[in-house]
Amino acid sequence: MTRVVICDDQVVVREGLRAILRTAAQIEVVGEACDGAQAVDLAGTLHPDVVLMDLKMPGVNGVQATRTIRDRYPEVRMLVLTTYDADEWVFDAVRSGAAGYLLKDTSREGLIAAITATAAGQCFVDPNVAGKLMGHVARVAPSNATTITADLSEREVEVLSLLARGLTNADIAQRLYLSEGTVRNYVSSVLTKLDVADRTQAAVLALRHGVVADDEGL
Repeated sequence: MTRVVICDDQVVVREGLRAILRTAAQIEVVGEACDGAQAVDLAGTLHPDVVLMDLKMPGVNGVQATRTIRDRYPEVRMLVLTTYDADEWVFDAVRSGAAGYLLKDTSREGLIAAITATAAGQCFVDPNVAGKLMGHVARVAPSNATTITADLSEREVEVLSLLARGLTNADIAQRLYLSEGTVRNYVSSVLTKLDVADRTQAAVLALRHGVVADDEGL
């Protein structure tokens, strides 16, 4: 069972999300927060697997709350759910440790799939804005790929490149003719060598250092 906390300053949004998620047998909504400060408190007391986080809220906003929760409770996965597809708020949220983000017009099936994938440790980014996000990150801090790949094997670099383009372990396994278990081992090794907490941070780092060109797409 995936335990979820919903954070949004609009009551109608929280109620709508709860109603949608109630239809998913594998998801349990364990709490609701009306702002970032309350989300931080609930993350500490309820220990959810995933926090669905709005960004623009009064008081402690979603970016600040995401950063705090990731610092205090790194086991909690943050999934941004926003109406904003490519502004600095979204970029800041990912830089602060969000595992991914969705637009609020995402379908019921897409929302449930994203929560399930996020809880499983995957990076889930709305396909409508993935290219904008990765392109932005690549332009913000271009560098030399050898800076971060020096300690990686050739195969690990391949895995990192595909991971940064948004591919799942299953996709990578198919692309490289490997088993999913082998890919999981490579991903774990890459995260350890890059000293990052999750796939999202690895992907951002890869884009910043030119492991994937910004015109290569996802």
